[in-house]
Amino acid sequence: MSGSVKVSGSAKGSGSVKSYAAVDLGASSGRVMVGRVGPDSLELAEAHRFPNRPVRVPEGLRWDVLGLYAGVLEGLRAAGRVDSVGIDSWAVDYGLLDADGALLGNPVHYRDARTEGVAEKVWASVPAEELYGATGLQYAPFNTLYQLKADQLTRADRLLLIPDLLTYWLTGEQGTELTNASTTQLIDPRTRTWATVVAQRLGIDLELFAPLRQPGDPAGFLRPEVLEETGLAGPVPVTAVGSHDTASAVAAVPAADGERFAYICTGTWSLAGLELDAPVLTEESRAANFTNELGLDGTVRYLRNIMGLWLLQECLRAWGEPDLGALLLQASKSPALRSVVDAGDAAFLAPGRMPERIAEACRDSGQPVPESPAHITRCILDSLALAHRRAVEDAQRLADRPVDVVHIVGGGTRNALLCQLTADACGLPVVAGPTEAAALGNVLVQARPHGLVRDLADGRRLLTRTQPLTRYEPRGQSARWREAEARLAGA
Repeated sequence: MSGSVKVSGSAKGSGSVKSYAAVDLGASSGRVMVGRVGPDSLELAEAHRFPNRPVRVPEGLRWDVLGLYAGVLEGLRAAGRVDSVGIDSWAVDYGLLDADGALLGNPVHYRDARTEGVAEKVWASVPAEELYGATGLQYAPFNTLYQLKADQLTRADRLLLIPDLLTYWLTGEQGTELTNASTTQLIDPRTRTWATVVAQRLGIDLELFAPLRQPGDPAGFLRPEVLEETGLAGPVPVTAVGSHDTASAVAAVPAADGERFAYICTGTWSLAGLELDAPVLTEESRAANFTNELGLDGTVRYLRNIMGLWLLQECLRAWGEPDLGALLLQASKSPALRSVVDAGDAAFLAPGRMPERIAEACRDSGQPVPESPAHITRCILDSLALAHRRAVEDAQRLADRPVDVVHIVGGGTRNALLCQLTADACGLPVVAGPTEAAALGNVLVQARPHGLVRDLADGRRLLTRTQPLTRYEPRGQSARWREAEARLAGA
């Protein structure tokens, strides 16, 4: 494997070890990871990483999905022999196919402005509270439902969410994986099937969607042309995983049996919440903008979307990509909680001018304006930790489910300052790791048909035994965080 980076424990009993290619596509990069799973071992290595660079064209912001597919093929070529392939990605976006199965155009990026004002038109037919009661999905301007109402569908014969589109190109088989489908605002989280009444009232033809698949279902085999291009020896099955990357990441939360935990999946976004057995569809939950997305084994991901490290990523881009380690060290020495912003504010959704927009938000709220990169970085991390605190506290209250520990998974686990600030803000221990949670969750689902992992709990036990984890204890600063929260609420 080219560029192989070992990130977890070594394999034992090689005769029973299986290899799985986990294609994990994020908003800024994609990667093909190879997971090797044995009866009591789990090893993950990077085969290939490639950029995901959206393109702005005259009609708007688009994903370069052909570039992503090329990266996937190159990654499978680098992966070598595998026993299965699974794909996860970000949610809500999709490709449209004509009657011959040809792509009608590059998928629209969720940060594109085409859905501005669409939600209000939808609510005129199905009021917001009724829509939430039927689908349990939080309001976000880019939800698939709003994209569909803004789209031109006259030539479309099929809609495939991004992981399902790439799976189709690999196998020739079409399906709609359930965890990702639950982000469309067209799934009833109680029945885990389509919300047909909502679709009918809004004039959305559910026949556009391919049949639903469950995580662990077979999704076809690599086509002969794909085998030839990647050098793989067939047959190679493709397995439907938790194809929403957050579903895979939550599946890789290394929670102990019976542990009362909250999770924060960190990366471009922060997804903070609880794992439940049933959705919370109250009006209070809707007003707090919590979402009920579907997870593995009948679970519900009850969470709030927070802008996440996107804020810092955009600042780094504006500053010419300075050394992040040095910047975080400077930020750790900057005054704490001097200025905070609402990390869930849609004002920060679009790309561009992020340092200026953060400064403007501080100025408008009467707080000191951070001027240096270190001070702006500290403002961002304090603000994210404060948003994590609010989400964890609100989730416990709304779901009537207390927690004793917060698990942070994903790219943010590399940011020790953010992890410590989150522990301080929440007043709870934080367990950070694994970093490649989505890829690990992807691999664990692929391992189920081979009997190497039985269920969600079994996979978590394996993770706990094999993955490096770091624990952060709160430093007893709750009064300062309450004051910052009150200051932000007053603004």
